[in-house]
Amino acid sequence: MAVIKRVRLSEIAELVTKGTTPTTLGYEFQDTGVNFLKIECFSEKGDYIQNKATHISEECHEKLKRSQLKEGDILFSIAGVIGRVAIVTRNMLPANINQALAIIRIKKDDIYLPYVKLILTSPLIKKQFERKKQGVAQLNISLKDINDLEIPLPEIGKQIEYANSFKKVEKLIYTRQYQLQKLDELVKARFVEMFGDPVENTKAYYVATLQELICKGYITYHLDGNHGSDYPKSDEFVEAGTPYISANCIVNGEVDFSKAKYLTLERANKLRKGIAQNEDVLFAHNATVGPTVVLHTTKEKVILGTSLTAYRCNKEKILPSYLKTYMLSDGFIRQYSNEMKQTTRNQVPITAQKKYLFLIPPIGLQNQFATFVNQVDKSKVAVQKSLDEAQLLFDSLMQQYFE
Repeated sequence: MAVIKRVRLSEIAELVTKGTTPTTLGYEFQDTGVNFLKIECFSEKGDYIQNKATHISEECHEKLKRSQLKEGDILFSIAGVIGRVAIVTRNMLPANINQALAIIRIKKDDIYLPYVKLILTSPLIKKQFERKKQGVAQLNISLKDINDLEIPLPEIGKQIEYANSFKKVEKLIYTRQYQLQKLDELVKARFVEMFGDPVENTKAYYVATLQELICKGYITYHLDGNHGSDYPKSDEFVEAGTPYISANCIVNGEVDFSKAKYLTLERANKLRKGIAQNEDVLFAHNATVGPTVVLHTTKEKVILGTSLTAYRCNKEKILPSYLKTYMLSDGFIRQYSNEMKQTTRNQVPITAQKKYLFLIPPIGLQNQFATFVNQVDKSKVAVQKSLDEAQLLFDSLMQQYFE
C-alpha cells in the first residue's frame, strides 16, 4: 500500500468548538422547540435517536450561535463517553449541542465525510488519545486535542473506496445483529403464546415468591458474588484458570468468556459463595440490571462478581430456559423496576429478589417451550458465527488501513 500523507485535523476543519448549556444564559429546557442534542441522542455507531433529544426555545437557539449545527457537521463526544462520532443530517436541524459534544466542520471540498467519520472511530485515533490518558484517572478531551489529531488523507477516490468497503461490512454486521434481535423476540412471543401474560396469569398457573420456591426445592441455589472481605485483589487474577465473571461478560444472550478474569484453582477454592455451574441462570442485579442468561460451560465452576446472582433449578420442577425467559418478561421486569424507582438505587439486592413472584407452569409445557428455545438457539449460533466473522473482517480492515 502506498504511503498516505497525514494532516492535522485543524488543516481540513474550519471550526472545532464544543457546545454549552442553555442555563448559562438563563434559559430552561422545554417540551418542544429547537433540538438540543447530547451523547445519548446517538447510538454507539453514530445513528441519531430522535426521541432522546431535548428542546430549547428559538430565542435561546439564536443566542447559542457558536453551537448551532449545520448539515454535514461531524460531532465528536469529548466527555463521559469519549469518541462517539456522528454526522449531522438535515432531519436533526435546527439544533444545538451540549458541552459533552464537539463540532468538527470540514472546510475543504475534496473530503468525503463518511471517510472522516471512519477515521475518527479507528484504532489510529484511539491510540492518540490513549497516549494523552497516561497517568490520568479520567480522560478529558480538549478542543486543542481534537485540532492536533493526525489523520491519513488519501485522494478523494481512495477515501470513497475505503469508506464504502467498511459500509458493506457494517451493513452485514447490522443485518446479523437485527436477526439476533428478531430471534430473541420470537422466543418472547412464543413464551406469551404458551403461558399468557405472567401478570394476569389467565391460565391460573402456580405462582410463588422466590423464597417459597427455595423452601419447596424448586430453586436449589440462590447466591450472588458478594465475597466480602474475601473479594479477590487485582494482583490475584491470572491468565488462565477458574473464570471470574461480571455483568459485562453477558453479551448477545450468552456469557462471553473472553471478557472474564481468571483465578487459580487454589484461590477459587477459598471462595464459598457466588459459585455458578453449567445451566445456572445468571441475573445481572447491580449497576447494569436485567440481563439474564443460562450459563453454558464445561468448567466445574465459575466464580461470580458482585454484579451477578446465580439461580440453580431443580429441573424436575423448573427448567433453566423457561426461568431465563420469564425473568426477561415485562411482568418480572416491572417488579424490580418499581422497587428501584422507590429506592433510587440501580440495583436489585438478593434479599429483594426473594420477594418477587414467579409463574411456574406444568413441567410438560416447560419442556415444549425448551424444545422451541433449543431450535431457535441453533439458528442463533449460525447467525452469531456470521456476525463474528463480519466483525473480524471489520477489525482486520481497520488494522490494515489505519493501524
